[in-house]
Amino acid sequence: QVQVVESGGGLVRSGGSLRLSCAASGFTLGYYAIGWFRQAPGKEREGVLCISSSGGSTNYADSVKGRFTISRNNAKNTVYLQMNSLKPEDTAVYYCAASGYCSGYAYEFRYWGQGTQVTVSA
Repeated sequence: QVQVVESGGGLVRSGGSLRLSCAASGFTLGYYAIGWFRQAPGKEREGVLCISSSGGSTNYADSVKGRFTISRNNAKNTVYLQMNSLKPEDTAVYYCAASGYCSGYAYEFRYWGQGTQVTVSA
C-alpha cells in the first residue's frame, strides 16, 4: 500500500551527472518533507538534502553544496535529486525517505525506499 521507490542510479564518470527520482505510492508525497540520504561502503548513512512540504530545501552535506539540487513535482508524486559534477567519493547507495519536516536525522523519517546505487568512476 505505502511505497517509496528510488530510481535513476547507475555508473557515471567523474564530472558526469545523474538525476535520481523518488516516487511515492499509497500516500500523498506532497504532505511530507522528503530527504535524500546516502551510504557509502564502510561508512555511516548520512543526510544529503531535504525538501520540505512547502518546497524549501535544506543542505545536510557540505560536500555536495553547489553540485546537488533537490526539487519536487507534487502532481507526479515525485521528488528529484539532480547530481552534477559527480566525484568518486559520491559513490553510495542513495535513499529517499518521508518525514514531517527536514531535521537531517534518520529517526525522523517514516517511510524509506529500497535505495538506488550510484557509482562514480575516476
